[in-house]
Amino acid sequence: MRIASFVAAAAFVVAAPVFVQAQDVTPLVTAEWVKTHAGDDNVVLLDIRDNVADTDLGELPYVAGAPVAPYGSYGWRTEVQGVPAQIPGDAEIAKLIGDLGIDGDDHVVIIPWGTDSSEFGGATRVYWTFKYLGHDAVSILDGGWRQYDAAGGERVAEAFVPVATTFPINVRPELRATTPDVEAALADGTALIDGRPEAQFLGQGKSPVVRIEGTIPGARNIPHSSFYSADYASFALPETVAALAAGAGLAADEKNIVFCNTGHWASIAWFGLSEVGGNKNTAMYDGSMAEWAADPARPIQ
Repeated sequence: MRIASFVAAAAFVVAAPVFVQAQDVTPLVTAEWVKTHAGDDNVVLLDIRDNVADTDLGELPYVAGAPVAPYGSYGWRTEVQGVPAQIPGDAEIAKLIGDLGIDGDDHVVIIPWGTDSSEFGGATRVYWTFKYLGHDAVSILDGGWRQYDAAGGERVAEAFVPVATTFPINVRPELRATTPDVEAALADGTALIDGRPEAQFLGQGKSPVVRIEGTIPGARNIPHSSFYSADYASFALPETVAALAAGAGLAADEKNIVFCNTGHWASIAWFGLSEVGGNKNTAMYDGSMAEWAADPARPIQ
């Protein structure tokens, strides 16, 4: 199936954020939108690209005005109780975001490299983090840096240095599935969507962080790569997402839990099904197979 072309510590506050024109925020924005709105009040471009300094981008490698928080090193994910790559505790993640100068009124636009589905997953994972924390004013630049640079987005020599502020949170537990939630799903027939490549879904290989090959019994497979075109640097359109869901036997608003190995690839499927496809009954299993398979008593097929 073709995808369409597509420095002070901030205080930790638990409060319902107030957003500026959140009703106008879309999950994906274009590079032209970013060029037009980059200077707007309360629009924050967030550069999550890894290893910018090691690239050949010359003297102007950074996005103008964008705080830099590399996906792989800033602290977006951490080991929690022996499970790798989990969202940090509430106070820790709130401080990390506040240190980027982001507050509850900001529309955050996440910018990855946009090279392929797996790399774009950094953006969907960070997007999920904001949504889980109750911040609705968040978007991803469709195609990431690839589209930004192709459109002539402003580049600068030095990374922007933000002033730390307070980022308020209002956690939405329904967006994050736990192991007991998955156990309950097995008992009541809730759909489980495995976002890993088909070979891992079929037990023909595994991630080094997962104890054993296989998947959760009854799971259906929608590989994360189905949601993003590396050729066109573009996320799947709603009709493509609907076709992918239907192909997996998932009804439009059917309750489901997506998973992968560590909640990275799963975030791509979650973003596709929930945000682009509109199925708000989609949750993501943060621990995924790394947590599920760690206990030999849990079933694997």
